[in-house]
Amino acid sequence: MMKLFVYLLAFVLMNACANKPSLDYPLTRKDATKDLYFETEVADPYRWLEDDHSTETADWVKAQNETTFAYLETLPNRDEIRRQLTDLLDYPKHGTPFKKAGKYFFFKNDGLQNQNVLYGTDDLNKEAEVILDPNALSDDGTAALSQVEISDDGKYLAYMVAKSGSDWNEIFVKDLETGQLLDDHLEWVKFSGLAWYDNGLFYSAYNQPVESKKLSASNEYQKIYYHKLGTSQTDDRLIMEDRDRPKRMFGAGVTDDKRFLVIAISEASHGNALLVRDLSSNDSDYVPLMESLDYEFHLEDNLGDDLFVRTNYQAPKYRLLKINVNQPGEAHWVEIIPEKEEVLQTVSFVSGRIVAEYMKDARSVVYVCQYDGTFDHEIELPGIGNTGEFSGEKDDSELFFSYSSFNTPGEVYTYNLDKKESQLFFRPQVKFNPNDFVVKQEFFGSKDGTRVPLFLVHKKGVKLNGNNPTLLYGYGGFNVSLTPSYSTTRMVFVNNGGVLAVANLRGGGEYGEAWHQAGTKRNKQNVFDDFIGAAEYLIAQKYTSSQKLAIMGGSNGGLLVGAVINQRPELFKVALPAVGVMDMLRFHKFTIGWAWAGDYGTSDDSSEMFDYLYAYSPYHNISSKVDYPAVLVTTADHDDRVVPAHSFKYIARLQELSAGPMPALIRIDTNAGHGAGKPTAKVIDEYTDVWSFLFYHLGMVV
Repeated sequence: MMKLFVYLLAFVLMNACANKPSLDYPLTRKDATKDLYFETEVADPYRWLEDDHSTETADWVKAQNETTFAYLETLPNRDEIRRQLTDLLDYPKHGTPFKKAGKYFFFKNDGLQNQNVLYGTDDLNKEAEVILDPNALSDDGTAALSQVEISDDGKYLAYMVAKSGSDWNEIFVKDLETGQLLDDHLEWVKFSGLAWYDNGLFYSAYNQPVESKKLSASNEYQKIYYHKLGTSQTDDRLIMEDRDRPKRMFGAGVTDDKRFLVIAISEASHGNALLVRDLSSNDSDYVPLMESLDYEFHLEDNLGDDLFVRTNYQAPKYRLLKINVNQPGEAHWVEIIPEKEEVLQTVSFVSGRIVAEYMKDARSVVYVCQYDGTFDHEIELPGIGNTGEFSGEKDDSELFFSYSSFNTPGEVYTYNLDKKESQLFFRPQVKFNPNDFVVKQEFFGSKDGTRVPLFLVHKKGVKLNGNNPTLLYGYGGFNVSLTPSYSTTRMVFVNNGGVLAVANLRGGGEYGEAWHQAGTKRNKQNVFDDFIGAAEYLIAQKYTSSQKLAIMGGSNGGLLVGAVINQRPELFKVALPAVGVMDMLRFHKFTIGWAWAGDYGTSDDSSEMFDYLYAYSPYHNISSKVDYPAVLVTTADHDDRVVPAHSFKYIARLQELSAGPMPALIRIDTNAGHGAGKPTAKVIDEYTDVWSFLFYHLGMVV
């Protein structure tokens, strides 16, 4: 069969650097595919790239990778960048311990292990034993643990495994007393929790998909099941489904005392209904605590009949309610912790108190309250940073929490609530001095005057001369907050003289639901304006210039990068969109894309929504009259969150239309997905390529 596309060689001039590498693009076939949206006809000449199982697409991927890797291999500093990445990643990492059946469990990585290993011990002062090593689950480290749950008696470990970065999971069960893997094996699990109850598990799953469409077909008709240990999955009891509304998603949990089954129902990435059922009574019905899908409603814990719910209902920055299951109506709700100026992120019930973690200007503050909400004291943190999971039990004064910042890898602390004292439990020994770096927060005014936070990280002594290589990172969506966190890969950039800037754009959750909504649907342009405003601020303050400024973002952040280089291409030297949502007219037709409509809207909603999406969609707004920055798109063949077709179509059009001399390349990883669970070896390979590209085009010398 004749190939439906041909490859043409084209000599592409690079920038003005000496000894610049040359580049040949494969010219991708175009077809006549068009769609009619209301009264507008839209061409989609690269639609064929959406077929991830076709030979033609496979040939195209091979040709693009050959072009990209041939280019990257000519760039200077690659060996030194790889050495630095490997060296900085090679340090012990320790997760926050959690307790189950009187035993401590935690994850640990000796340094360069592809996946973190689960350990257990009766005494944290003694050497722990390996409970589960996911590195033994595959030869290349691409099988990753996505969730673990230990039974209340400490006898069994249920764990979920994702392969090659896919969102599809399999559930296995291990007998912790014998070390044997049980026959229980549950498949086609996706977007699920794990909840032990009565020698079995609640979990969420889909029907088995058609093999050729399992990484791209729309995910519909999710169901909750109950699996009894020792039985076949085909015998699992169906707990809940909705045959009339295929987009409904269901998540199941069980309270610590095993009294209540908790079911969250959603149809988008934000907002959920909440039901509870008393498991102590065989004939009990589900009690609705919230029936609307417009608000976040999270059952954090219970004390007998009293359910404690964290919600943004009538509180955009969240509050904590007490709801008695016997009088669940709103008139009977008791407000325990009212809404504050800061955003309430998590609550933990430990030693007769409530530990409330807040976000203030995108960084953590932690308050301790009595059960009636009365303020007790604040837990002092080491600096401008982010606390991770709080781990403790209701009847135990011992609390564990993690802390990290841009220059501080994950530290673990113990905290005694009675003595109000913290003690360092684990501090990683890294191969740099955190005190050599500055971490600070500044604020700038966006296009409409909105005050936006910006974290800045750089070596001490940086001169504000407008000549510093700078990397601006953003996300701006889905209520996700970019808080201070350590990244070894970014440390390689900062350690070589780069300035890292992280912008807290609207669309995120940094200031609660109002901040989130200000960057959604027909407010999405605010996100792009904020990011552009951050770039202009960095230039005005002489941190950098447009010739030294790179931008980076992944997923929704990849959309961000694609949109702003269409709108302000002259502002940036390098653009690094990763696993981005690039086709805003068709995103909802693949896998879980329909759930993003709460943030984006869809092209089917109305002519006005179509017009708005069409006006900023990265794929549809590439111009033949624009000199684009140097672009390196990254994606992966097993990404079933944001299917790689987004990136395929985007780079095909950019290569076709880009008028300037800078390269437009795509790096397509194999046996990898959206990012979660990516093995250390692949991280090193990917960032050797990404930083080589970035360093070269920003003129950085390693």
